[in-house]
Amino acid sequence: MSYTAEAFQNEYLALGASEVNAIVTVTSSGGEGGRRTGGATEIIIVDASGSMQAEGRIGAARQAAKAAVECIDDGVHFAIIAGVSTAQQLFPEPGRLAVASPQTRAAAAVAIDRLQANGGTAMGAWLLLAAQLFAQRPGDIKHAILLTDGDNGERYGYLDSVLDQIKEQFICDCRGVGANWKVAELRKIADRMLGTVDIVAKPMELTASFQQMITAAMGKTSADVQLKVWTPVNASVRFVKQVEPQVADLTGKRVEDGPRAGRYPLGSWGQESRDYHICVDVPAGGSGDEMLAARVHIMEGDTEHARALVRAVWTDDTALSTRINRQVAHYTGQAELADAIQAGLAAREAGDDRTATIKFGRAAQLAHASGNKATEELLAKVVEIEDPVTGTVRLRRKVAAEDEMALDTRSTKTVRVGRGQ
Repeated sequence: MSYTAEAFQNEYLALGASEVNAIVTVTSSGGEGGRRTGGATEIIIVDASGSMQAEGRIGAARQAAKAAVECIDDGVHFAIIAGVSTAQQLFPEPGRLAVASPQTRAAAAVAIDRLQANGGTAMGAWLLLAAQLFAQRPGDIKHAILLTDGDNGERYGYLDSVLDQIKEQFICDCRGVGANWKVAELRKIADRMLGTVDIVAKPMELTASFQQMITAAMGKTSADVQLKVWTPVNASVRFVKQVEPQVADLTGKRVEDGPRAGRYPLGSWGQESRDYHICVDVPAGGSGDEMLAARVHIMEGDTEHARALVRAVWTDDTALSTRINRQVAHYTGQAELADAIQAGLAAREAGDDRTATIKFGRAAQLAHASGNKATEELLAKVVEIEDPVTGTVRLRRKVAAEDEMALDTRSTKTVRVGRGQ
């Protein structure tokens, strides 16, 4: 795997300024010849609670799970978990992992056909079983899919305690089918497990969704990549956020690494590029003073793959210090866009139409200005956008629950500077 890291910033600060911002673009070439450097394990968790009988969801889930298994590369370890009031391993025999081959994929399909919908929803138990199975394969690229159609039924706080125990041990992509599950619940799991959350509005769309997730997972070639940020004496990291392909705050995931450095988990990587916003507080300097505000390293264990430098130069030339860096401005706007949508949805749910209109108007303005057409189209299903330039919108009286949930789950998806959808 080869990586590059490039910092984009306006390094010039006004006198008295102490906040340094930079966008660091990390690009990976993927493994040599697209090959994984180690092993990989895939676990598919399918909600089999009683509510999955509705709208043909369980039948669609069976088809999707079988299609997903077909996408697993030969030699990859895998398992299928049936999610009910407990976690039941559907394939292979409990406590074991299968190795993907034409024979085991065929056997898995037979097991999946036996999947029936009855029982409750216990996401903490499902994730805990997945973690126990993954633990058999240290060093592997670990990926899980969690599909549900409802609320978690476990006692209050249990899911949180499980997530505290297993956080970041594997990537978990969460999908909700229909409109009776909670976005906040799946977002919490996806955030702690460095995965994604999305709605699959119609059961018939499950197969394509599962195939896309497994195909993406099979393209990963490195298991555990980290962003290490070093800052000098009297400087500190204010935040580290992934800002492309979606907004994800990594600040709270920091693990100290020496006296003035910390590591932030980036999960598994293949051939791809992601952008990170790094904000550092430094002591204010005088005119002409310069300093290295941060050193950013791309790490895999003790191996450094790439580094980028974030600098600060103080000037009394306002033309220099007020120059807007295009990348920083763009992603600050994308983060604000996600926040505006979340605030708008919360206000709408609370019956505060005035605040909802203001927030959605700002979101429409930001989406339009940044060329985020996908988000603009999702917004248009919740509000009537009269003028995207000024952010003039009107709330729609009737909004399908699926459209509101799609806007919620996809509000954090961003577009790269100067790139269309």
